[in-house]
Amino acid sequence: MKRHSTILGLAAVAALAAGTAFAQDPTFFRIGTGSAGGTYFPIGGTIANGISAPPGARPCDKGGQCGVPGLIAIAQSTTASVFNNTAVENGELEAGLAAADVTRSMFLGEGKFEGKPHPKLRIVANLYPEDLHLVLPKGDSVDSLSDLAGKRVGIAQAGSGTQVAVEMMLAEWGVTRDDIDEAELNNSQSAERLADGQLDAYFYAAGWPVSAMVQLAATKGMDLHSFSEADLKRINDLIPAYIPSRIPAGVYEGVDYDVMTPAVSALLVVSSDLSEELVYGITKALWNDNTRKLLDNGHAKGKQITPDTALDGIAALGVPLHPGAEKFYMEAGLLK
Repeated sequence: MKRHSTILGLAAVAALAAGTAFAQDPTFFRIGTGSAGGTYFPIGGTIANGISAPPGARPCDKGGQCGVPGLIAIAQSTTASVFNNTAVENGELEAGLAAADVTRSMFLGEGKFEGKPHPKLRIVANLYPEDLHLVLPKGDSVDSLSDLAGKRVGIAQAGSGTQVAVEMMLAEWGVTRDDIDEAELNNSQSAERLADGQLDAYFYAAGWPVSAMVQLAATKGMDLHSFSEADLKRINDLIPAYIPSRIPAGVYEGVDYDVMTPAVSALLVVSSDLSEELVYGITKALWNDNTRKLLDNGHAKGKQITPDTALDGIAALGVPLHPGAEKFYMEAGLLK
């Protein structure tokens, strides 16, 4: 409720600043991300920096910011995918980072969101793969998800796409909330609890390296569960948006083995209420040379955010591109 009130307060301030046209063409552009210890927050901050060009700023061709003229984008820490998509649908955020599987389910109103479609959701770009991390204390291991029964397990925070997917996966192996002592925590909180011996395992889907896990690995130590090929296929059959992936050995200190794990695409999502002109400008700014430098020099996942992969999987997802983004990709020759 406190976070919700904060967002509403920001909305009021932004509305006063932008005037009556705020709903369609805001001067302030709020991007919902995730917790500070994850990947959404730093990536969202980089995107916000790249697409911004505050009033009075030096022009791009004279060394200034190369974003949308007059736009001030702000990355907000939230509880991630579900919250972001809901806030975009309701007009409380202009954009959000969200997992592909959750975005599809919410747009169509299926699965956990049966009867509650979010028809205003539109995609700007596929960003990067989010790898599911099943984090264990150093020296611990599990053979499969069924081994988590009876344990203290972090299932990610309420309002996150990770939690939605994890509950589906656990159920596939016969494990429900009744079978575990579940904790709804963000990544930083989960890492702290695991380090203190208050959790036996926790899940978190994010682009590696995840800062809270880097710290955990370097201090208390940790291990990651590597899924079998059969289990990865089973997860893919259950949630098609989760595809087999790999966290390379050495990404985290002490984890000196390749970790096979499912991954889902992270998307940049906006509302259909935003004008074609605005979203065209944002998409163009996202893929300009200035933003490219910011992405390459920021979080490690930034290098994987490219125009060549911006449309990967979008056609099959069932959630439309925003017309402004579509216009850009058509002009750039990336969409036919």
